[in-house]
Amino acid sequence: YLRAFFDDGTPLGSANNAECKIDSIPQSWSVLSGGGQATRSLTAMNSAYTFLVKKEQSVIQLFDPPFNLAVPNPGYIRGYLPGVRENGGQYTHAAIWLIMAAAAQEDKQTTYELIQMINPLKHGDTTAGIKKYKTEPYVIAADVYAVENREGMGGWTWYTGSAGWMYQLLAESFFGLKRNGNRMTIKPCTPDHWQEWQISYRFGETVYDLQFKRNNDIKQFKLVVDNLEQESEDLLMVNDRINHEVKISLPVQVESLKTVSG
Repeated sequence: YLRAFFDDGTPLGSANNAECKIDSIPQSWSVLSGGGQATRSLTAMNSAYTFLVKKEQSVIQLFDPPFNLAVPNPGYIRGYLPGVRENGGQYTHAAIWLIMAAAAQEDKQTTYELIQMINPLKHGDTTAGIKKYKTEPYVIAADVYAVENREGMGGWTWYTGSAGWMYQLLAESFFGLKRNGNRMTIKPCTPDHWQEWQISYRFGETVYDLQFKRNNDIKQFKLVVDNLEQESEDLLMVNDRINHEVKISLPVQVESLKTVSG
């Protein structure tokens, strides 16, 4: 999917462009918006994985190649060096949208792998990683460089916009907890090798202890609240200041055939 058009009608984000041949945002939002045709969005997302996900650099580029000399001039974005910030580096807002789109396609393994790539803890879990990342490994960086000799170096940190999107990615897209009022739908996109996990969810002054477990013996989602099996797949919460135990059994499904490349 194309990113934009210049005033004279010249497309941006086309394979025919010398710079910015592919941009992650329209590929992601063709899925997230529901406006893309399903098979075409699948192709678009796979193209984004192929051309924008740089596993060795631990970078998910916004677009590639970066702007440098191409005409028409795209404007201020070319003021950044090629591979820095929005100009072909990782702009973390967009990286998160790509992962959210993977989760929306129920591509569990790709979702998990890409989360690991942008997780700051993973950037700082080795001495070599810290030397490469060069910034705090406990907060989200708004951007990560893709420029030569600086690949994988963090940029602007303590950036609340990216942190907010990261929280939404983990809470809603990955762990699958989407709340509307007192009703929570639960549809995790965690990889199948995660057999069990637990989340403490606070609703007002009430704690719901969510215990997830994969079960080979069931074919459908199963929800048990305080030892009572629920007919609904949604969790109805009440702020009664009493701790509640919620057991969620998930059927084991065949893993997606799509893989991350780059």
